[in-house]
Amino acid sequence: MLAEEENFAGLGRVNRTLIGRAKAMDSACRAVVDMDSSEIPVYGEQEQTAYNGHFESTGYHPLLLFNREEDCLAAKLRPGNVHSAEDWEELLLPEIERQQKLGKEAVFRAGAAFAKPEIYEALEERGVNYGIRIPGNDSLERDIAEVLTRRAGRPNHQQVVWYKSFLYQAASWKKAERVVAKVESHFGELFRRVGFIVTNLTLPSRAVVRFYNKRGTAEQWIKEGKQAVKMTRLSCYHCASSAPVRLV
Repeated sequence: MLAEEENFAGLGRVNRTLIGRAKAMDSACRAVVDMDSSEIPVYGEQEQTAYNGHFESTGYHPLLLFNREEDCLAAKLRPGNVHSAEDWEELLLPEIERQQKLGKEAVFRAGAAFAKPEIYEALEERGVNYGIRIPGNDSLERDIAEVLTRRAGRPNHQQVVWYKSFLYQAASWKKAERVVAKVESHFGELFRRVGFIVTNLTLPSRAVVRFYNKRGTAEQWIKEGKQAVKMTRLSCYHCASSAPVRLV
């Protein structure tokens, strides 16, 4: 019966329903959600699988949403060749609405694949704070030129870190957004390590970076799902049949 077509949607909601019951007594006033994508390689002729050049494999490219307590709030099994942020609104917006109905402040974190102006706009319209990594470019590096330039004299043998916050507007953005830059200088390395985060948080730059860096735990939970729960074992030929089985 579980494999019947009308039951697939219900199976897809099982995860979130169980988490909601377990968190019914949670008194936290802030809900942090992390979004990421991953790969599920296949070795058969499963429906909607495709080659993904980034992962260099043939399979699916699922989208996953986590909270900071390691719970998988939502997931969507997608064709293997879609962009990492494809269908983000289908998973993210209902969860934000759910958290806000509970009276919680929703905060969002994601990697550079989700650095899209439509995501910033949707989050700001709903009063959601966010920290999203953005790829570097010449314009961003010009804004931090003073910390990229090496000073004269002997190099410092210790790691040195600089932070800078500034307003930046890409050509595709409707307005300027706050960007926080972190620049690291390591002894023995020719180039400095540079990272940029677009955010509407009002925290100090160091705190914004610290908040964003905790997003890395989502990648650990994806690895746990692959190794411990075996969520990558999708033998069903039809994509709709594989999706709810993986979620449960």
